[in-house]
Amino acid sequence: MDLKSLLNKEQYEAASTINGPLLILAGAGSGKTRVLTYRIAHMIEDLNIYPSQILAITFTNKAAGEMKERIQGLVGDVADSMWISTFHSSCVRILRREIDKLGYNKNFTIYDSYDAKTLVKQCMKELNINDKDLTDGEIIGKISSAKNDLISSEKFKKENQGDFRKNKIADIYMLYQKKLKASNSLDFDDLIFMTVKLLNDFQEVRDFYRRKFRYIMVDEYQDTNRAQYELVKLLVGEEENICVVGDDDQCIYQWRGADIRNILDFEKDYKKTKVIKLEQNYRSKGNILKAANMVIKNNAQRKEKVLRTDSEEGEKIRIYRAFSDIDEGNFVAGEIKRLMKEENKTYKDFAVLYRMNSQSRILEESFRKSDIPYKIVGGLKFYDRKEIKDIMAYLKLINNPLDDISLRRIINEPKRSIGDATVAKVQDVANEAEDCLYNTLLDVDIIPGLSTKAINSINKFTGIINALMSRADDMTVSQLILDVLDQTGYMEMLKKSNAIEDESRIENLKELVSDAVEFEKGSDDKSLSAFLEKVTLVSDIDNLEEKEETSVMMTVHSAKGLEFPVVFLVGMENGIFPSMNALNSFNEMEEARRLCYVAITRAKEKLYVTSAETRRVFGRTVCYEPSDFIGEIPVGLKELVGGEKSRAVNTFKSQRRESVASYSSSFNRGTQSSVGAMMTSKETNVSKSSVNTSEVTQGRKVKHASFGIGTIVGISGSGSDMLLTVAFDNQGIKKLMLNKAPIELI
Repeated sequence: MDLKSLLNKEQYEAASTINGPLLILAGAGSGKTRVLTYRIAHMIEDLNIYPSQILAITFTNKAAGEMKERIQGLVGDVADSMWISTFHSSCVRILRREIDKLGYNKNFTIYDSYDAKTLVKQCMKELNINDKDLTDGEIIGKISSAKNDLISSEKFKKENQGDFRKNKIADIYMLYQKKLKASNSLDFDDLIFMTVKLLNDFQEVRDFYRRKFRYIMVDEYQDTNRAQYELVKLLVGEEENICVVGDDDQCIYQWRGADIRNILDFEKDYKKTKVIKLEQNYRSKGNILKAANMVIKNNAQRKEKVLRTDSEEGEKIRIYRAFSDIDEGNFVAGEIKRLMKEENKTYKDFAVLYRMNSQSRILEESFRKSDIPYKIVGGLKFYDRKEIKDIMAYLKLINNPLDDISLRRIINEPKRSIGDATVAKVQDVANEAEDCLYNTLLDVDIIPGLSTKAINSINKFTGIINALMSRADDMTVSQLILDVLDQTGYMEMLKKSNAIEDESRIENLKELVSDAVEFEKGSDDKSLSAFLEKVTLVSDIDNLEEKEETSVMMTVHSAKGLEFPVVFLVGMENGIFPSMNALNSFNEMEEARRLCYVAITRAKEKLYVTSAETRRVFGRTVCYEPSDFIGEIPVGLKELVGGEKSRAVNTFKSQRRESVASYSSSFNRGTQSSVGAMMTSKETNVSKSSVNTSEVTQGRKVKHASFGIGTIVGISGSGSDMLLTVAFDNQGIKKLMLNKAPIELI
């Protein structure tokens, strides 16, 4: 395989370095998937490494599928014996083989977020915890964070006995885990947590997988949390053939546990690490790339790299300052219509990115008025619809009779005269006997206090389920779904209904059967367990059909890994992007800037950045300044558009000064905050800097008349517009205009 003719210099070096620890810092659009696929193909074709010895881990099923497809195109079907999958899917495969060592059956159920929420509410009820004191959302978040940090329920309880609130959460966490195990079920976070426990506790298991996977590759390493980090370390053998690919500038998931230190400190974990930077961008036009570089260089916590491109400069970034959010939505819709007419664009060329899902409503209204077809990524997913979740609950129960949560969902769906009071009585008996709900239902005739009608209804229900269980092994998944719809009366219930929405539910259930047929065609493992895993581990992005002739709307987080010819980045105001929390936190501001960098680098040809003077947020009208991040894009790379250019020009000219003052005041407290804002915007009573711009470099020490000694950690702009980010020894991070602030180099 002639890698040199297929890859650029840095890509070739990365693809041909096979042994020992390797850190590939892959900038946005730098062809990292190409590098990984050719690296794997080179290992198999040229070095005769068995495919089964290679483990490639990604974060989404979409990325895993794309990688596998590309590798198959290079080396053929031998790629089928490789493990190319997400963290969670890899862990499921290990657990299906080994989980009995932890006291679970191998046919365990994986609870999705809805199932987990239902179980938490059940635990709260049993412990008499009022949901006004503790919300299920807060509890689920704390349990998830604990598992991502590898903190068991027992350890969480021990660590928080002195904290009344967290101690209550600990009680729920302990009962929640007890009920999960009794139901032979794992939640999403357990998949990695339990695999780490398995590898830690059983050396023979650890040794087996270290021998099996001699070469490990991890994509998007900057997004790994503590549990994922430990999982990788446990799988890496003595040879340390570990290759991680990532971009610290695209670490945008700290809010769900991602730790940027994992990639920044990789060389400390593996002393013999070779570092290769992929800085050639193949996606974006020159001006878009320059803007992204100028924004991200303001971050202090990053590894130095600058993306470059051989592409033409392209158009400047278009800045639009709307009167209102409605005006903003109409502008976006109008530009889409104009570009389609004048430049022969299609609807799928456009993406609208925003910080929060709630921002889509106004945009949707504008798109509907303009007859622009659109799809929202991150809305109600197919598998979250009620009718789909009902049938999936039947399938989960058939696969695992210990699954009380699925059973409770469908025991009276369709209606079969088994009310909540009846279920509660049976549940009490099950709890007392420490048995699962389904086993207790099988002995319903001896449960006191139940009516004859209830007993007959339950016996009829268990008869249906027993019959389905007995036939399940002899049917394909699609046949089983049809059998469930028929035998339970679910389809008949919908057909008899006069409600319009039930017609679409029937269509959705037909689509579920079609999905099962596609699964059977494309999977080696066609079992019910495999189908349930595939459904549970699916994500929003996996369902994004790129061939669909619609524009898309999504959060910036959802857009990571995607690219579009034209991108509209909307709601770019201080208070929204960056959020108020980010404006008051150094770490959160750095993450918000990384998120902005991700948003900018989604655009291939054109980028619009819009903000509004007024918008409705949670029912009230707010007025926010344009985002600081717009101010970090040099003047020469952007242009104002729209009918109100005269008004916008004034905003444009004053924006850098205003954003600097806002940024400075947000990071400081008390009187120093006022001083910082005053100095950066006016500087009327103090001497200004006389520093030569050519002497200013990152890492240089400076002295400020009021703030003292500091280090330059970021530089943006040039000449009279040069803006410095300075980390002061005693005053924190501040943004200062070089030609206005009283500083000297030391």
